Amino acid sequence: MTTLLTGGAGFIGSHLIEHILEHSEEQVLVLDDCSTGRTQNLPESKRVELVNGDVRDQSLVTEHVQRSNYVYHLAAAVGVEKIVDHPLDSLKTNLTGTENVLEAAAEQNVPTFIASSSEVYGKSTAVPFSESDNRVLGPTTSPRWSYASAKAVDEAYGLAYHEEHNFPVVVGRYFNIVGPRQSGQYGMVIPTFVEQALTNEPLTVYGDGTQTRSFTHVEEAVRATYELLRTPTAQGDVYNIGAPQPTSINDLAERVVELTDSDSEIEHIPYEVAYDEDFEEPQQREPDVTLLEETIGWKPETELDRILKDVIAERKPKLTEVA
Repeated sequence: MTTLLTGGAGFIGSHLIEHILEHSEEQVLVLDDCSTGRTQNLPESKRVELVNGDVRDQSLVTEHVQRSNYVYHLAAAVGVEKIVDHPLDSLKTNLTGTENVLEAAAEQNVPTFIASSSEVYGKSTAVPFSESDNRVLGPTTSPRWSYASAKAVDEAYGLAYHEEHNFPVVVGRYFNIVGPRQSGQYGMVIPTFVEQALTNEPLTVYGDGTQTRSFTHVEEAVRATYELLRTPTAQGDVYNIGAPQPTSINDLAERVVELTDSDSEIEHIPYEVAYDEDFEEPQQREPDVTLLEETIGWKPETELDRILKDVIAERKPKLTEVA
């Protein structure tokens, strides 16, 4: 039995590999170009094979889907900064990669998980968000919304292939998945705050900091991801994967400073300074996880302090070594 992970050398993918190794006897095949993922993230195991390649390469994707019994499609262009700075590359990666995976998986009837994002809800204020809610997006002139649109098309691709080809597809919408090994390189807020606090630099909060987010420990996210694909009743549907415990970015920054015993101050930077005058930031992100709980029997519940302490514990020795 072999499980394929596209983007498996990334943050979520590497944790999912560890979960698979622990809970099954399966071989793990990783397809990743390591543009944002890192080979160091992968566990040392004879059951893990890395193929360095791009999901936009259709023949490569097809070749490795044919070797697999399950597919978790996690490869994507992620992070607000990367999406705003390189919108065309992000669109091509997210759309072409998903189409290649689904076409190959449908041909072989391989159960497939498609990773989506809470970004698809756009700037809706109807919190908590449920999977059947309407989406509210800004204009196409704002690069911020290209990612939300691409992930929504990914979902539509998956559901259409399920409907027309009758093969197992599950879509998971991730809500701010965080934990050890996540990079702050592309604007991920918790690793960025933690590194700033540990080095006593100002914590940079964009906007007024009243915007809220729901943060989910990666261990719980990968458990849900793993179980959804192995649950027949989940097929052909979309699931929020997140902890329904929103917190403001201001409160998050204050909590990081306190837990790190830092001398850092909190500095607010207007969005138009950090990005451009057309940038829009959703005010709220909170999932309704009723469907997830009904389908697999549990929901993510790890509290924010546990998440922050895990990230701090991982980052602190590394920053001490550099210093």
